[in-house]
Amino acid sequence: GYQGAGTVEFIVDGSRGLTEDGFYFMEMNTRLQVEHPVTEMITGHDLVEWQLRVASGEKLPHSQDELRIDGHAVEVRLYAEDPAKGFLPSTGRLARLRLPQPGEHLRVDAGVAEGGDVSMFYDPMIAKVISWSRTREEALGSLSDALETAEIAGVRTNLGFLITTLRHGAMIGGEVDTGFIDRH
Repeated sequence: GYQGAGTVEFIVDGSRGLTEDGFYFMEMNTRLQVEHPVTEMITGHDLVEWQLRVASGEKLPHSQDELRIDGHAVEVRLYAEDPAKGFLPSTGRLARLRLPQPGEHLRVDAGVAEGGDVSMFYDPMIAKVISWSRTREEALGSLSDALETAEIAGVRTNLGFLITTLRHGAMIGGEVDTGFIDRH
């Protein structure tokens, strides 16, 4: 009886290619996931707007077979955390905060501002930065280039880690799984 815009998650066993019996249901959330901007950038549709429309009793504006995927999008979460210390959160005042400039193919979603505090009481996310391009490799490259323009002082961040990861040969080659960080 659920009626709303949410997220259904699956785990995919790609060891034999993408086969019909290789998809396993994981969970259903009655909310959008933090990665929804990736979907929005490759489909051109505002999922938050859709969620609000459905919550207001409207029908979804498009059916599944009307949706098209265009290009590739990659999202990173820029956190006040210390990768050298097991990604432990870093608290303090954001003495300087210059995020990449959003553009037609670069989205920056941030909920903090220069001079604000990153405290131990909230998630230490500084921003989500999302890049779109025709190819995955170009999206990775433009995202890492955009992150190079960021300036953050006052807290430790994962900024350098993100840039290094986006430029790593295994990442570019799509050789990514849950063991990536430990291996590389």
